[in-house]
Amino acid sequence: MCVVHVCAKGGCLFIAGDFTIVKTLWLVVRFNIASIAKTPNCKRSACIIAQEINFGYFKKALTKSFEEAIIMSTKVVRSSGKNLGGAIKTMKKVLSVILCLTLILSMMVAFGTASAEASKGVINIYTFTDEVPKMLERYIELNPDFGYTINATIIATTDGLYQPALDQALAAGGADAPDMYCAESAFVLKYTQGDMASYAATYADLGIDVDAALAAADIAQYTVEIGTRPADGALVGLGYQATGGAFIYRRSLAQDVWGTDDPDVVASKIGPGWDKFLEAAAELKAKGYGIVSGDGDPWHAVENSSEKGWIVDGKLYLDPAREAFLDLSKTLKDNGYHNDTRDWTDAWYADMKGIGEQPVFGFFGPAWLINYVMAGNSGGTQPGEGTYGDWAICNPPVGFFWGGTWVIGSAASEKKEAVGELINWITLQSDENGLQYYWANGTLNGEGGTKDTVASGTVMAMSNGELAFLGGQNMFDVFVPANQFANGKNLTQYDETINNIWRDYVRQYTAGNVTREEAIASFKQSVTDQLDIDVAE
Repeated sequence: MCVVHVCAKGGCLFIAGDFTIVKTLWLVVRFNIASIAKTPNCKRSACIIAQEINFGYFKKALTKSFEEAIIMSTKVVRSSGKNLGGAIKTMKKVLSVILCLTLILSMMVAFGTASAEASKGVINIYTFTDEVPKMLERYIELNPDFGYTINATIIATTDGLYQPALDQALAAGGADAPDMYCAESAFVLKYTQGDMASYAATYADLGIDVDAALAAADIAQYTVEIGTRPADGALVGLGYQATGGAFIYRRSLAQDVWGTDDPDVVASKIGPGWDKFLEAAAELKAKGYGIVSGDGDPWHAVENSSEKGWIVDGKLYLDPAREAFLDLSKTLKDNGYHNDTRDWTDAWYADMKGIGEQPVFGFFGPAWLINYVMAGNSGGTQPGEGTYGDWAICNPPVGFFWGGTWVIGSAASEKKEAVGELINWITLQSDENGLQYYWANGTLNGEGGTKDTVASGTVMAMSNGELAFLGGQNMFDVFVPANQFANGKNLTQYDETINNIWRDYVRQYTAGNVTREEAIASFKQSVTDQLDIDVAE
């Protein structure tokens, strides 16, 4: 078995398998190689680091064989006048890692101890991170008689590459078509309720007793709503995480401003409602603190607490809560209540460490933001280091959810029973041997792993959510009730695109480049131009 890890700021991707079977060329731009583990069975591995490669190059590479592609990539590295080590140190420009992998190689990653020829068959999965493939790898380890090999195609959502690749694979069918696939909240409705919903198998067709399983697991209702296909009322997708949101705040700053870091007291200071949130922002500013890092932080709470989504009766609709975000964002910027960062940037991460322009009080997010983003960017790994251990969570000004991954089976799969077994283990099995119990308690790969909130209320009730990062607070005490505020009915299949357009115009408005009216008008026109969607009267 050969394992290659490639890590970016948002997490790690990996491939595992016998490279005599799976020929994999890694073309990585501005990504850091975390490790390359080699064993005698790893016959071929190539990590070609290019300082600068453009899409035109990749287009040419598509017509080449695996060996020719390696030669072409090597030439690009050599043309930079640097050896491989120098290229690693000097690479500066980001292009899509997974586009290269997918288009050149169709990146098929083999999991399991048996070869495809010796197994019952191959189950193909399409996904956008290594998270679910790692779960499946663990399932096979725990259930050696399962007998199937898992081939995973992992395509990052960067630059919108995942959906087109998945759509093409579903439409093309054939032996390489996905038997199961994943969709995140930003576009899940496309695959459960929208244009691609017909490709999904019902959970019942996968051999799952849906009603009994949902009741036994006490699954969060919003995940069921999102995964239910309106055409036939059938469940076609479920998530394994619960992503109800909280306000994540610095204990030391709360003590300085209000004399306490008690979550109930802090919740009463910042909410309910945005008026109280702004009052708290003024109190924090008087002490030299920003209440959030940038306008992207409250946006997720605003977006997912709105009554209606972007599309109503087939037309673009601007919910009053989302329109009011213009005013909230401008107030935060004009008064210096934040550091004007953009989420997923270095400045945003710096505020998690407490080294930004001004100390920042808090962030909005679910448990995954704590576990996979904030903890790693806190500047420490134990209390007393950086901001690690100086955090707590409380109820936010408005209830919301953010993110999540839904797992879907293919209606065209000839391995529905096996796919159903995997999906049931991930999304519905609520005993101590199910994925969700391991996930909630951080024991998927042994003791000491990352704890997370899961969709099963049954599992959450028998799990311990105490985190050293939160000063020993049990995060489940806040996140479990938060799920009741999550609303899956305000999502649309166009959210990813429309959100990006909206946030761009909001920032133009708060920067003083356009008026409020101009921002709204330009937003509507851009949506019409890009998506051919009419605007509601």
